[in-house]
Amino acid sequence: MKRADVIARYVPICDPIGCHKSNRSIEPDGITISCYENDVPEFIEADLDRIYGSLYSSLVQFSIYCDSRDTNTYIVRKGGKIITIFLFQCYGYKVRVINEVISVSEEDMSRFTAYIFINFIAAKVIFFTSIQTNIRTLPFPYQRVKNMEYTVLTLPKTGEEYLDSLGKSARRNIQRYIRNLSETFPSFRFELLVKDEIDDQTIRAIIALNRARVDGKSTASATDQAETEKIICLAKKCGLVGVARINGQVCAGSISFRTGSNYFFRAITHDPMYDAYWIGFLCCYLTFCECIVREAKELHFMWGDCEYKYSPPGVKRDLDKVAVYRSNWQMLCKGDIALKIAFRGYLRQLMAWLHNAKRRDGFVP
Repeated sequence: MKRADVIARYVPICDPIGCHKSNRSIEPDGITISCYENDVPEFIEADLDRIYGSLYSSLVQFSIYCDSRDTNTYIVRKGGKIITIFLFQCYGYKVRVINEVISVSEEDMSRFTAYIFINFIAAKVIFFTSIQTNIRTLPFPYQRVKNMEYTVLTLPKTGEEYLDSLGKSARRNIQRYIRNLSETFPSFRFELLVKDEIDDQTIRAIIALNRARVDGKSTASATDQAETEKIICLAKKCGLVGVARINGQVCAGSISFRTGSNYFFRAITHDPMYDAYWIGFLCCYLTFCECIVREAKELHFMWGDCEYKYSPPGVKRDLDKVAVYRSNWQMLCKGDIALKIAFRGYLRQLMAWLHNAKRRDGFVP
Protein backbone atom coordinates (compact mmCIF):
# COMPACT_ATOMS: atom_id res chain seq x y z
CA MET A 1 0.00 0.00 0.00
CA LYS A 2 1.39 3.39 -0.95
CA ARG A 3 1.81 6.05 1.69
CA ALA A 4 -0.70 8.20 -0.16
CA ASP A 5 -3.60 6.23 1.36
CA VAL A 6 -6.15 8.87 2.18
CA ILE A 7 -9.43 7.40 3.37
CA ALA A 8 -9.74 3.82 4.57
CA ARG A 9 -12.83 1.73 5.08
CA TYR A 10 -13.90 1.49 8.67
CA VAL A 11 -16.31 -0.44 10.87
CA PRO A 12 -17.82 1.34 13.90
CA ILE A 13 -17.03 -0.46 17.13
CA CYS A 14 -19.16 1.42 19.62
CA ASP A 15 -22.43 3.21 20.15
CA PRO A 16 -22.57 7.00 20.51
CA ILE A 17 -19.87 8.19 22.87
CA GLY A 18 -20.81 8.38 26.53
CA CYS A 19 -19.81 11.14 28.88
CA HIS A 20 -17.97 9.07 31.49
CA LYS A 21 -14.19 9.42 31.53
CA SER A 22 -12.41 6.51 33.17
CA ASN A 23 -8.72 6.23 33.91
CA ARG A 24 -8.82 2.45 33.93
CA SER A 25 -10.64 -0.23 31.95
CA ILE A 26 -10.38 -3.98 31.58
CA GLU A 27 -10.85 -5.70 28.24
CA PRO A 28 -10.86 -9.34 27.08
CA ASP A 29 -7.68 -11.45 26.97
CA GLY A 30 -6.36 -10.02 30.22
CA ILE A 31 -5.81 -6.54 28.73
CA THR A 32 -5.85 -3.65 31.22
CA ILE A 33 -5.81 -0.03 30.08
CA SER A 34 -4.75 2.83 32.36
CA CYS A 35 -4.57 6.55 31.62
CA TYR A 36 -2.69 9.09 33.73
CA GLU A 37 -4.12 12.49 32.86
CA ASN A 38 -1.69 15.43 32.99
CA ASP A 39 0.98 13.11 34.34
CA VAL A 40 4.00 11.19 33.01
CA PRO A 41 4.95 8.66 35.72
CA GLU A 42 8.66 7.97 36.09
CA PHE A 43 8.18 4.19 36.31
CA ILE A 44 7.51 3.98 32.55
CA GLU A 45 11.11 4.96 31.61
CA ALA A 46 12.56 1.43 31.42
CA ASP A 47 9.45 0.04 29.70
CA LEU A 48 9.52 2.76 27.04
CA ASP A 49 13.13 1.84 26.19
CA ARG A 50 12.34 -1.89 26.26
CA ILE A 51 9.22 -1.71 24.09
CA TYR A 52 10.32 0.84 21.48
CA GLY A 53 14.09 1.36 21.74
CA SER A 54 13.64 4.81 20.22
CA LEU A 55 15.26 8.03 21.36
CA TYR A 56 12.16 9.87 20.15
CA SER A 57 9.97 7.78 22.42
CA SER A 58 12.15 7.94 25.52
CA LEU A 59 11.58 9.68 28.81
CA VAL A 60 15.05 11.25 28.80
CA GLN A 61 14.42 12.95 25.46
CA PHE A 62 10.90 13.91 26.49
CA SER A 63 12.17 15.55 29.70
CA ILE A 64 14.36 17.91 27.65
CA TYR A 65 12.14 18.67 24.68
CA CYS A 66 8.59 18.55 26.07
CA ASP A 67 6.47 19.88 28.92
CA SER A 68 4.91 17.15 31.07
CA ARG A 69 2.32 19.46 32.64
CA ASP A 70 -0.20 18.97 29.83
CA THR A 71 0.86 15.46 28.80
CA ASN A 72 -1.16 12.31 29.39
CA THR A 73 0.12 8.74 29.61
CA TYR A 74 -1.79 5.78 28.14
CA ILE A 75 -0.61 2.35 29.31
CA VAL A 76 -1.73 -1.12 28.21
CA ARG A 77 -0.88 -4.17 30.29
CA LYS A 78 -1.33 -7.80 29.37
CA GLY A 79 -1.07 -10.28 32.20
CA GLY A 80 0.37 -7.50 34.34
CA LYS A 81 3.18 -6.71 31.86
CA ILE A 82 3.25 -3.35 30.10
CA ILE A 83 3.02 -3.83 26.33
CA THR A 84 2.06 -0.35 25.07
CA ILE A 85 2.80 3.20 26.23
CA PHE A 86 1.65 6.32 24.40
CA LEU A 87 2.29 9.86 25.60
CA PHE A 88 -0.28 12.26 24.17
CA GLN A 89 -1.44 15.85 24.41
CA CYS A 90 -4.87 17.38 23.79
CA TYR A 91 -5.37 20.68 21.96
CA GLY A 92 -9.10 21.40 21.80
CA TYR A 93 -10.49 18.79 19.39
CA LYS A 94 -6.99 17.53 18.44
CA VAL A 95 -5.04 14.74 20.15
CA ARG A 96 -1.36 14.33 19.28
CA VAL A 97 0.65 11.24 20.18
CA ILE A 98 4.16 12.34 21.15
CA ASN A 99 5.94 9.01 20.61
CA GLU A 100 7.84 9.08 17.31
CA VAL A 101 10.13 6.78 15.29
CA ILE A 102 8.37 3.70 16.67
CA SER A 103 6.42 0.81 15.21
CA VAL A 104 2.68 0.92 15.90
CA SER A 105 0.56 -2.12 15.09
CA GLU A 106 -2.98 -2.00 13.78
CA GLU A 107 -4.18 -3.55 17.05
CA ASP A 108 -2.46 -0.91 19.18
CA MET A 109 -3.78 1.94 17.07
CA SER A 110 -7.33 0.56 17.02
CA ARG A 111 -7.35 0.09 20.78
CA PHE A 112 -5.90 3.53 21.50
CA THR A 113 -8.15 5.49 19.14
CA ALA A 114 -11.24 3.72 20.47
CA TYR A 115 -10.19 4.51 24.04
CA ILE A 116 -9.61 8.19 23.25
CA PHE A 117 -12.88 8.70 21.38
CA ILE A 118 -14.85 7.00 24.15
CA ASN A 119 -13.19 8.75 27.09
CA PHE A 120 -12.22 12.17 25.65
CA ILE A 121 -15.45 13.66 24.39
CA ALA A 122 -13.85 16.75 22.81
CA ALA A 123 -11.47 14.70 20.66
CA LYS A 124 -12.34 14.70 16.96
CA VAL A 125 -9.00 13.76 15.34
CA ILE A 126 -5.93 11.90 16.60
CA PHE A 127 -2.47 12.40 15.06
CA PHE A 128 0.44 9.94 14.98
CA THR A 129 3.57 11.58 13.55
CA SER A 130 6.60 9.78 12.09
CA ILE A 131 5.74 6.17 12.90
CA GLN A 132 6.14 2.82 11.19
CA THR A 133 2.83 1.04 10.77
CA ASN A 134 1.16 -1.68 8.73
CA ILE A 135 -2.45 -0.59 9.25
CA ARG A 136 -5.02 -1.60 6.64
CA THR A 137 -8.35 -1.19 8.45
CA LEU A 138 -9.22 0.79 11.57
CA PRO A 139 -12.48 1.20 13.51
CA PHE A 140 -12.53 4.84 12.34
CA PRO A 141 -11.78 6.68 9.06
CA TYR A 142 -8.15 7.66 8.72
CA GLN A 143 -5.45 9.13 6.51
CA ARG A 144 -1.96 7.71 6.17
CA VAL A 145 0.78 9.50 4.23
CA LYS A 146 4.55 9.19 4.10
CA ASN A 147 6.11 11.79 6.36
CA MET A 148 9.84 11.09 6.01
CA GLU A 149 12.39 8.30 5.82
CA TYR A 150 15.51 7.44 7.74
CA THR A 151 18.31 4.90 7.60
CA VAL A 152 19.10 2.05 9.97
CA LEU A 153 22.21 -0.12 10.06
CA THR A 154 21.88 -3.48 11.80
CA LEU A 155 25.15 -4.34 13.52
CA PRO A 156 26.86 -7.73 13.64
CA LYS A 157 27.75 -9.21 17.00
CA THR A 158 31.51 -8.61 16.83
CA GLY A 159 33.90 -5.98 15.53
CA GLU A 160 35.61 -8.63 13.41
CA GLU A 161 32.36 -9.38 11.59
CA TYR A 162 31.80 -5.69 10.99
CA LEU A 163 35.34 -5.26 9.62
CA ASP A 164 34.86 -8.27 7.31
CA SER A 165 31.61 -6.80 6.01
CA LEU A 166 33.40 -3.66 4.79
CA GLY A 167 35.20 -5.47 2.01
CA LYS A 168 38.84 -6.11 1.25
CA SER A 169 39.60 -2.63 -0.08
CA ALA A 170 38.02 -0.85 2.92
CA ARG A 171 39.85 -3.11 5.38
CA ARG A 172 43.15 -2.31 3.72
CA ASN A 173 42.40 1.41 3.63
CA ILE A 174 41.49 1.56 7.32
CA GLN A 175 44.95 0.38 8.34
CA ARG A 176 46.66 2.52 5.70
CA TYR A 177 44.87 5.77 6.59
CA ILE A 178 45.30 5.30 10.33
CA ARG A 179 49.03 4.84 9.68
CA ASN A 180 49.16 7.85 7.36
CA LEU A 181 47.36 10.05 9.88
CA SER A 182 49.66 9.01 12.70
CA GLU A 183 52.79 9.57 10.61
CA THR A 184 51.70 12.89 9.08
CA PHE A 185 50.08 14.21 12.25
CA PRO A 186 51.84 12.69 15.29
CA SER A 187 49.38 14.50 17.58
CA PHE A 188 46.37 12.64 16.06
CA ARG A 189 44.21 11.12 18.79
CA PHE A 190 40.81 9.44 18.83
CA GLU A 191 38.78 9.14 22.01
CA LEU A 192 35.31 8.14 23.13
CA LEU A 193 33.38 10.15 25.68
CA VAL A 194 30.35 8.79 27.52
CA LYS A 195 27.68 10.74 29.39
CA ASP A 196 29.34 12.75 32.19
CA GLU A 197 32.71 12.55 30.41
CA ILE A 198 31.30 14.69 27.59
CA ASP A 199 32.26 18.35 27.83
CA ASP A 200 30.39 21.30 26.35
CA GLN A 201 33.35 22.50 24.29
CA THR A 202 33.68 19.21 22.38
CA ILE A 203 29.97 19.13 21.54
CA ARG A 204 30.09 22.72 20.32
CA ALA A 205 33.17 22.02 18.18
CA ILE A 206 31.51 19.01 16.48
CA ILE A 207 28.31 20.97 15.87
CA ALA A 208 30.35 23.86 14.43
CA LEU A 209 32.01 21.47 11.96
CA ASN A 210 28.65 20.01 11.03
CA ARG A 211 27.12 23.46 10.59
CA ALA A 212 29.99 24.52 8.32
CA ARG A 213 29.45 21.49 6.09
CA VAL A 214 25.69 22.09 5.93
CA ASP A 215 26.16 25.78 5.16
CA GLY A 216 28.58 24.77 2.41
CA LYS A 217 25.71 22.87 0.77
CA SER A 218 23.50 26.00 0.79
CA THR A 219 21.20 24.36 3.33
CA ALA A 220 20.22 26.20 6.49
CA SER A 221 21.37 24.47 9.68
CA ALA A 222 18.62 23.66 12.18
CA THR A 223 21.07 23.54 15.10
CA ASP A 224 20.84 26.95 16.70
CA GLN A 225 22.07 27.93 20.16
CA ALA A 226 18.95 26.67 21.94
CA GLU A 227 19.13 23.32 20.15
CA THR A 228 22.84 23.04 20.95
CA GLU A 229 22.11 23.43 24.66
CA LYS A 230 19.51 20.66 24.46
CA ILE A 231 21.97 18.37 22.65
CA ILE A 232 24.57 18.99 25.36
CA CYS A 233 22.05 18.17 28.09
CA LEU A 234 20.88 15.02 26.31
CA ALA A 235 24.45 13.88 25.61
CA LYS A 236 25.34 14.05 29.30
CA LYS A 237 22.40 11.77 30.09
CA CYS A 238 22.65 9.11 27.38
CA GLY A 239 25.33 10.23 24.91
CA LEU A 240 28.31 8.60 23.22
CA VAL A 241 30.70 10.98 21.46
CA GLY A 242 33.55 9.86 19.22
CA VAL A 243 36.08 12.62 18.59
CA ALA A 244 39.30 12.83 16.57
CA ARG A 245 41.80 15.58 17.40
CA ILE A 246 44.93 16.92 15.76
CA ASN A 247 47.05 19.37 17.76
CA GLY A 248 44.25 19.33 20.31
CA GLN A 249 41.70 20.65 17.80
CA VAL A 250 38.55 18.68 16.90
CA CYS A 251 38.85 17.56 13.28
CA ALA A 252 36.13 14.89 13.19
CA GLY A 253 33.42 13.68 15.49
CA SER A 254 30.08 11.98 16.02
CA ILE A 255 27.31 12.60 18.55
CA SER A 256 24.94 9.75 19.32
CA PHE A 257 22.45 8.84 22.02
CA ARG A 258 21.67 5.40 23.38
CA THR A 259 18.12 4.18 23.94
CA GLY A 260 17.67 0.52 24.82
CA SER A 261 20.07 -1.39 22.57
CA ASN A 262 20.05 1.21 19.79
CA TYR A 263 22.15 4.30 19.07
CA PHE A 264 20.69 7.40 17.39
CA PHE A 265 23.21 9.64 15.62
CA ARG A 266 22.58 13.38 15.81
CA ALA A 267 25.75 14.47 14.00
CA ILE A 268 28.54 12.78 12.03
CA THR A 269 31.02 15.21 10.53
CA HIS A 270 34.66 16.08 9.82
CA ASP A 271 36.84 18.93 8.66
CA PRO A 272 37.10 18.76 4.83
CA MET A 273 40.76 19.80 5.22
CA TYR A 274 41.45 16.14 6.05
CA ASP A 275 39.39 14.54 3.28
CA ALA A 276 42.49 12.89 1.82
CA TYR A 277 43.00 10.93 5.03
CA TRP A 278 39.48 9.45 5.29
CA ILE A 279 39.26 10.95 8.77
CA GLY A 280 35.45 11.10 8.67
CA PHE A 281 35.15 7.43 7.82
CA LEU A 282 37.78 6.43 10.39
CA CYS A 283 35.90 8.32 13.10
CA CYS A 284 32.68 6.52 12.11
CA TYR A 285 34.36 3.12 11.97
CA LEU A 286 35.94 3.46 15.40
CA THR A 287 32.68 4.74 16.90
CA PHE A 288 30.66 1.93 15.34
CA CYS A 289 33.10 -0.63 16.73
CA GLU A 290 32.59 0.85 20.20
CA CYS A 291 28.82 0.54 19.75
CA ILE A 292 29.30 -3.15 18.93
CA VAL A 293 31.41 -3.63 22.07
CA ARG A 294 28.52 -2.11 24.00
CA GLU A 295 26.17 -4.73 22.47
CA ALA A 296 24.25 -2.32 20.28
CA LYS A 297 21.81 -3.89 17.80
CA GLU A 298 21.02 -0.98 15.49
CA LEU A 299 22.48 2.37 14.49
CA HIS A 300 19.89 4.96 13.47
CA PHE A 301 21.17 7.71 11.18
CA MET A 302 17.86 9.50 10.90
CA TRP A 303 17.29 11.81 7.95
CA GLY A 304 19.77 13.51 5.63
CA ASP A 305 23.14 12.51 4.19
CA CYS A 306 25.38 10.64 6.63
CA GLU A 307 28.69 8.86 6.68
CA TYR A 308 26.91 5.50 6.88
CA LYS A 309 27.23 5.35 3.08
CA TYR A 310 30.80 4.14 3.60
CA SER A 311 29.66 1.19 5.71
CA PRO A 312 27.51 -1.81 4.74
CA PRO A 313 24.34 -0.37 3.20
CA GLY A 314 21.79 0.80 5.71
CA VAL A 315 18.11 0.04 5.26
CA LYS A 316 15.70 2.85 4.46
CA ARG A 317 12.59 2.89 6.66
CA ASP A 318 9.49 4.93 5.92
CA LEU A 319 7.90 6.98 8.66
CA ASP A 320 4.22 7.79 8.18
CA LYS A 321 1.85 10.40 9.49
CA VAL A 322 -1.57 9.02 10.42
CA ALA A 323 -4.68 11.06 11.23
CA VAL A 324 -7.65 9.17 12.68
CA TYR A 325 -11.07 10.85 12.72
CA ARG A 326 -14.01 10.18 15.05
CA SER A 327 -16.38 9.77 12.08
CA ASN A 328 -16.76 10.50 8.37
CA TRP A 329 -18.74 13.58 9.36
CA GLN A 330 -15.89 14.89 11.48
CA MET A 331 -13.44 14.19 8.67
CA LEU A 332 -15.66 16.28 6.39
CA CYS A 333 -15.92 19.05 8.99
CA LYS A 334 -12.15 19.08 9.36
CA GLY A 335 -11.65 19.11 5.61
CA ASP A 336 -8.88 21.70 5.81
CA ILE A 337 -6.79 19.29 7.91
CA ALA A 338 -7.53 16.33 5.62
CA LEU A 339 -6.62 18.30 2.48
CA LYS A 340 -3.43 19.64 4.01
CA ILE A 341 -2.29 16.14 5.04
CA ALA A 342 -3.08 14.71 1.60
CA PHE A 343 -1.30 17.59 -0.16
CA ARG A 344 1.83 17.22 1.95
CA GLY A 345 1.85 13.47 1.36
CA TYR A 346 1.70 13.81 -2.42
CA LEU A 347 4.22 16.67 -2.37
CA ARG A 348 6.68 14.52 -0.43
CA GLN A 349 6.23 11.71 -2.96
CA LEU A 350 6.96 14.14 -5.78
CA MET A 351 10.09 15.48 -4.07
CA ALA A 352 11.32 11.92 -3.47
CA TRP A 353 10.76 11.09 -7.15
CA LEU A 354 12.68 14.19 -8.25
CA HIS A 355 15.52 13.40 -5.85
CA ASN A 356 15.82 9.84 -7.22
CA ALA A 357 15.57 11.08 -10.81
CA LYS A 358 18.69 13.21 -10.32
CA ARG A 359 20.69 10.02 -9.86
CA ARG A 360 19.58 8.51 -13.16
CA ASP A 361 20.83 9.04 -16.68
CA GLY A 362 18.60 9.91 -19.61
CA PHE A 363 16.37 12.66 -20.97
CA VAL A 364 13.58 12.69 -18.37
CA PRO A 365 15.82 13.17 -15.30
